Order: sequence, then C-alpha cells, then structure tokens
Amino acid sequence: MVVLSVAIAVALTRSGGDDRPPAEPSPAEPSPAERLGLGGLAGQRLIAGWDGAAPPRGLRLLIRSGGLAGVILFDDNIASGRRVRRTIEGLQAIKRPDGLGDPLLVMVDQEGGQVKRLPGPPEASAEVIGTRGQSYALEQGGKTARSIGGVGFNVDLAPVLDIARPGSAIEREDRAFGDQSGQVIAAGVNGFGAGLQSRGVAATAKHFPGLGAAETNTDLASQRITLSKDELRSADEQPFEAFSRRGGELVMLSLATYPAFADRPAAFSKKIVTGELRGRLGFEGVTITDGLGAAAAEEFGPRREVALAAIGAGNDLLLYSDWRAARRTAALLRKRLLTGRLSRADFEPSVARVLGLRARLIPGSG
Repeated sequence: MVVLSVAIAVALTRSGGDDRPPAEPSPAEPSPAERLGLGGLAGQRLIAGWDGAAPPRGLRLLIRSGGLAGVILFDDNIASGRRVRRTIEGLQAIKRPDGLGDPLLVMVDQEGGQVKRLPGPPEASAEVIGTRGQSYALEQGGKTARSIGGVGFNVDLAPVLDIARPGSAIEREDRAFGDQSGQVIAAGVNGFGAGLQSRGVAATAKHFPGLGAAETNTDLASQRITLSKDELRSADEQPFEAFSRRGGELVMLSLATYPAFADRPAAFSKKIVTGELRGRLGFEGVTITDGLGAAAAEEFGPRREVALAAIGAGNDLLLYSDWRAARRTAALLRKRLLTGRLSRADFEPSVARVLGLRARLIPGSG
C-alpha cells in the first residue's frame, strides 16, 4: 500500500501534480502583411512613375496612404544628381501608415549603353561588358551600385539576362551580355548582378523566360516567340536559374507571348510566373511585370483585364509609368479584396515578399 501511494505521488509530480489539460499554445503574432488593411495590401503590389522633375501631389498622397510599394524614375524625372537625390529623400521622408515605414523601392533602368538614365557607370553596354568578362562585369556592377545608390536608388532594373539571338531587338540594341547562356551567366549573373547586390542595390533579372528572340521591343508591339519548351529551358532560362540559385532579389516578366507555354504574354501566364519561374526554377524573390503601359500589354486588353491577369498569374509587383494608372489599379484591387473576388490569403505571400525586400534595403547604401 505504501509502495502504491509513493508511485501515485511520483506520477503526479511528473505530470505537474494536477489533471488540468495542457495549456493552449499562444497565438502567433500576425505578420506585417497580415496586419495591413486592404488599401495597404493593394498598394504593396504597385510601382509607379510620373512625368516631370517634381513628384506630383497625387503621387505623394498615394505614398502617404500606403498605396504604393515604390516608384520608378525615368529620364524626364532626372535633371541632375543633386536634384534627384533631394527628390528621392523627399519621397522616403513621407510619413506612411504603420507597417509601411521601411524604405520605398526606388527603381531605375541603369543597364548601360542605350538604356541608362543617369550619367556615370556602367561605362559600357552589356554587349561590351560581356566580351570583357566576369571580372570587368563585377567591377561595373559595383560601380553602378555606388553611383545610383549614392543618390538614393535601391533597385536597378538590370541585368538583362536575355540571350542575344541573331536579328533580335536585344542584339541590335547591344543590351545582352552574349549569345550563349554561359557567357550571360558569367557576365550578367556572377558579374554585373553580383556587383550590384554586393553594394546593397537589388538586381532585377529580365525578361523571363527570355526576350532574346523577339524581333521588336515589346514596348512598341506584341511579340510571339515560337521557341520550344526544350529550347527555352536549355538556353534562355538558364541565366535566370543561375540568378535564382545565387539569391537574386527580383525577376521581371516578359510581355512577349510564348506559345510553348501559353497563348498570352508571359507576365499574364500563371504557367510561366508561378509554374515555370517559381515552381520549376525555385525562384523565391520578388516578381515584377515589365511596364504595363507597353504596347504588348495594351494589345492584350483593357487596363482592368491587364491588372487582374498580372495578379492572377502570380506577379508580386505591377509596374506603371503613370501613377494615375497605378491609383486606379489600387482602387480596383482593394474593391476586389473587399468583395472577396480576390483572396486576401493569396495576396499576403506576395506582400510579405515585397515588405521583406523593402526591409532589407537601405537608401543610399551603394
């Protein structure tokens, strides 16, 4: 009897001395994306530009309300290095809603050659950089990051990772690092892109799954690239796979159509954005469309259809050169979220990736 009493006492001691059920685990803290209202959720899917040197009041109000994840600057926004620095500092200083205080994404197309918004590096076109090899490309990427980071840009919409096929627009414009995937990987991924990111400027690989066979720039006309899946995967996608493996921050989706995958532009195809880029290649960074004011996007359909197709395909960010178009899209997305026609659960992973990128970038870190 004594033995039995001791055994019971030991058992009670080990179990905590009572028969209460185990405590419920504390609920997990909501993530930054989960804490945002619908307007903030919609806004974190959008990048916008404007006309002229000074950002208009409507753009600044959109930022103040949390209606943009960032901005893009073009030639007419950049009068001088000192002026653009003040402009970017002013935009970053705008008070934003709780949870959105990290730096805005401030983007620029600084490829070199014909596509270059600011003076200074890169000191050659991608074609020339590619011929001079990985070390030179790495140096040029680092110099470019110091230059554009010094005035406040934290995202370069470069490197172009398209393979220059004979007769293509990319080849004529000297925007590709080479006509072989190995050369593009060495100069574009391990060189220029790595140089940008080593200095705190996020690199953007473009234009997935490869625009190197397009005869015309998609800014000017729709393009159909009739390469087979095997050709695209064994050549054109290889630099993007290398970029993904190296931890590249952003990938821009092409506006050309690839019938081997889908009968619509890549940026509007879930098979390409979600299936091919994220699923097959394992890309975990932020996806962004090419500019949705391009002819190839406008020929696809009305603005609302374009925006919903881009969101449905799985793009994290939609890129607009006109802030007013972005504002209209923000209203559309918010309304669809409110009525349940767009799922908040589907939105939050994209917004989490965008907020994560913003949190990692420091203005002027180049």
